[in-house]
Amino acid sequence: MESQDKCCSIVPYFQVADGKLGAFKELCGQFVEKTRDETKCLYYGFSFDGDQAHCREGYEDAEGVLAHLENVGPLLQEALRIADLTRLEIHGPGDELMKLRQPLAELKPRFFTVEYGFRR
Repeated sequence: MESQDKCCSIVPYFQVADGKLGAFKELCGQFVEKTRDETKCLYYGFSFDGDQAHCREGYEDAEGVLAHLENVGPLLQEALRIADLTRLEIHGPGDELMKLRQPLAELKPRFFTVEYGFRR
């Protein structure tokens, strides 16, 4: 069953360096404020398990993902100075993932193709 839903999600996990959790959380607030006005962002937020962080984020399509990464690029570089990106997944329909493979190759994500489901 083919879907017209082009939604893509980014699923990053970070290991925050010892003693840097407070600084990382301050950056999370900046990420949220910078992302708030992105028109193709469907949801965005950070969750924590001790010194591990996850950013829960979804976009209307691949273009929304790329616009977001351009928007927060400098903040991401700052975050990566105090945290390691331990895992990165990109989820979405195959046609949308094809638009992301080359631009995101440097981050070495795992790509998961959505094959079944719905979105309300």
